[in-house]
Amino acid sequence: MLDVVALGELLIDFAPRGTDGEGNPLLAAQPGGAPGNFLAALSRYGARTAMLAKVGEDAFGRLLLDALEKAGVGTQGVRRDPEAFTTLAFVTLDSRGDRSFSFARKPGADTRLSFQELDLGLIDQARVFHFGSLSLTDEPVRSCTHQAVEYARGKGKLVTFDPNLRPALWKCQEQARQEILWGIGRADVVKLSGEEAAFLWGCAPQEGAQQLLRQFPRVQLALLTLGAQGCLVQNRRAACRMGTPPVRPVDTTGAGDIFGGAAVARLLELGTPPEALSEEELRQVAQFATVAASLSTQRPGGIPSVPSRREVLAQIQQGGQPPAAEKGEC
Repeated sequence: MLDVVALGELLIDFAPRGTDGEGNPLLAAQPGGAPGNFLAALSRYGARTAMLAKVGEDAFGRLLLDALEKAGVGTQGVRRDPEAFTTLAFVTLDSRGDRSFSFARKPGADTRLSFQELDLGLIDQARVFHFGSLSLTDEPVRSCTHQAVEYARGKGKLVTFDPNLRPALWKCQEQARQEILWGIGRADVVKLSGEEAAFLWGCAPQEGAQQLLRQFPRVQLALLTLGAQGCLVQNRRAACRMGTPPVRPVDTTGAGDIFGGAAVARLLELGTPPEALSEEELRQVAQFATVAASLSTQRPGGIPSVPSRREVLAQIQQGGQPPAAEKGEC
């Protein structure tokens, strides 16, 4: 049996690691992709996971498979494509460690996954099915994702969704908006960033959770990430706003994915349905996920940066509960 299976992109992040003698940036290859980072966090915290994806039959595809296996993520559902290259993402970081992306994906192997290639038995075994929006940008993986989501829903799985908006990968922004709204409408748990809330509804970041719960009856739990300001975790019973512990970030790549994986790991441990979580349970989810994501920013990359449970609990014990963003909130 599996706890979580995810469908989506696997890719290599090339991030700057200093410069050469002439001032040119040196780039280091880091295995990543939002669903892979998400599963790596879940596996790190004891969940049984597996990936549904496609990589190229090349050195970078093998690097990704090795990284997932080392992270404890099942790779039997990852296909290899001899005709397309593994997708590459080139990351630039500003002085705060925040990143922007350029992609080599014309096409990338991840876009060529078809529904017929999926090992549906992995979905059958899992308690949770997870997907993101990068598998909604191109065919045939868009149709594959649509069919897989409906298959998972038909099997009664808890469905989680991360929009993970990357504007450069969409042919037009309206298509991005419509596909992301489609994904939200079919999910029970949605992780949304403040930037994505602004893109979808033009609202302030804190209003994103209310928009999710107001407009989408199926959504039972909203996980809103607010960067350095922490997060807002909310269902229709209660809400918890959580600040971040003090860290010195060097690379925020994958932090949101690790937040999502840590939150779902804690949700599975609690065993309470998302819609029934109390304020105290929401606090536990928010605290664990926020600390895990914050600690990950002190290391480069996505999959390799997931902190251990011991590190997360030590930070919680050492620093106490991260401060609430506003007085009166949990």
